[in-house]
Amino acid sequence: MLKNQTVLVTGGTGSFGHDFIRLVLDQHAPKEVVVLSRDEKKQYDMRLAYDDERLSFVVGDVRDAAQVKAAMRGVDYVFHAAALKQVPSCEFFPMEAVKTNVLGTNNVLDAAEEEGVQKLIVLSTDKAVHPVNAMGQSKALMEKLVMARAKAPKTNITLCAVRYGNVLYSRGSVIPLFIQQIKEGRPLTITNPKMTRLLLPLAEAVKLVTFAMEHGEQGDLFVRKAPTATIGDLGQALLNLFNGKEQMKMIGTREGEKLHEVLVSAEEIARAEEFDEYFRVPCHLNRDYREFYSKGNLRSVFLENGYTSANAQMLDVSEIEQLLLSLPEVRQQLDGWGGAAAGPRLAA
Repeated sequence: MLKNQTVLVTGGTGSFGHDFIRLVLDQHAPKEVVVLSRDEKKQYDMRLAYDDERLSFVVGDVRDAAQVKAAMRGVDYVFHAAALKQVPSCEFFPMEAVKTNVLGTNNVLDAAEEEGVQKLIVLSTDKAVHPVNAMGQSKALMEKLVMARAKAPKTNITLCAVRYGNVLYSRGSVIPLFIQQIKEGRPLTITNPKMTRLLLPLAEAVKLVTFAMEHGEQGDLFVRKAPTATIGDLGQALLNLFNGKEQMKMIGTREGEKLHEVLVSAEEIARAEEFDEYFRVPCHLNRDYREFYSKGNLRSVFLENGYTSANAQMLDVSEIEQLLLSLPEVRQQLDGWGGAAAGPRLAA
């Protein structure tokens, strides 16, 4: 699908961008992959690491409409990953979240339509469903922007979105923090041991995006199913792997946090199509106000809670250990450390 095509990845120097761009370059034979991001140091490091003439870089911010439009020239496919993702930063500076996640996305949508892009996929988060913090609220509005644009008559671009839960060992993941605390001989700072979170390896998030790229139709939202674990069990699994001497210290639920995350709402489940690994939530492609007020779906059956970290496949401590050991970053941290032997545990 991307063979001899030009691809733009916004925020492409982040965790997702690195893995996704490597996959595109290795398996999809693109003509060019353009990275638009703000951090010139990360671009420099990425340029050296990849050493691929098909990879080019644009220093810029999605908040800058003119720069986004300039970066979009000649582009066939866009993957929009640029965002403010840190919950506390967005809580403390909510307007900054709006500027990047909402207005920045609108700039990307405008430029993509004006420059004749074929398909655009935006990356969202479980925190956009029934959001309780500014990051999730800005991402929810980002999703609405995409779906509203997909409904627009005569639009010449296919617009899709993907949504997934916590990506293991990505920026902002609690796992590197817990590992650092164990190695420094400090107790793990646990908010609430009964709190549940969906756990997804980065490779699976990348697969979700490629699935949407290949199968997504106008207005589709694809959601990746994921196993779930309690924060207490996740902490215990890391203590086991790294032979942690200290235990856990409860600090309480913080502002903007949920006890359980929601990946697909009950309202979305009512109209979703379910696959083995994904949900597809279609968009009603109509702007007719009369139909909006007069027609519904009599076949809709609402589930009480949707698809959440409380009712997804729950992992026990040993299963969490196996999942953690599948991450190269965790295995690298274990090398030379007095923790559990990675090889035998992974093969068990």
